[in-house]
Amino acid sequence: MQTLISRRSILLQLAALVLTAVVFGIWPQIDVDVARLFVRDDGLFVGVSVTGHVLRNILYALPLVLGGGLLLIWLAARWHMPKWPVPSNRAIAFMLISLALGPGLLVNGVLKEVSHRPRPFHVTQVQGLGGKWDFRPWYRFDGQCESNCSFVSGEASAAMWTLAPALVAPLPVRALAIGASILVTVATGLWRMALGGHFLSDVLMGALLTSLTVCLLYLAMFRHSGPGRPDLHEVVKASYKDKLYR
Repeated sequence: MQTLISRRSILLQLAALVLTAVVFGIWPQIDVDVARLFVRDDGLFVGVSVTGHVLRNILYALPLVLGGGLLLIWLAARWHMPKWPVPSNRAIAFMLISLALGPGLLVNGVLKEVSHRPRPFHVTQVQGLGGKWDFRPWYRFDGQCESNCSFVSGEASAAMWTLAPALVAPLPVRALAIGASILVTVATGLWRMALGGHFLSDVLMGALLTSLTVCLLYLAMFRHSGPGRPDLHEVVKASYKDKLYR
């Protein structure tokens, strides 16, 4: 049986990542032009407001709440508490490993610390007199940012990680969960740009790198499972103990 994620889908994501890197490498001005679209006449970014920061915090917390909630449900199942569908051991391992490898290690542990790319609100070419540093294309690691820099977007990456729990959701809601994951990622990326925190290439490449990581891990861990098979969740009924601990 074919898995939900195929080698073809992996290749398409890889091609999208390479294409994004090439386009923004050849025409880096796209990043500057798009960032300027989010700057108001008063020089501030359109998302800079109390409401804007509240929305940013909600989107920031969403992946953490989702992941933490699923982990708590799984832990509760070990104590025979819940009577509803819970993630299996393998599903929890898949979600935790993909979170650690994608948003954790690759994005926040490596790229954001070594890229030195200034954020849009730091860049003179975007903020005019409000900026203090020069713009750097995504491939230039000689910017003036010292840590937690713009490339790539950590929050777009974390939002894209919600694809992991979506892929292991029960079959009746799996397509809806995947669609919701994509919508959350788009909303998070747009709002980070509206706040001046990231360029378009930061958002796109952060999301694509994480999506590729999640899908590669899914293919490795569930290559023998069909998309219609509930292999990543278990319904806890009267006999759920045997299912969880066998």
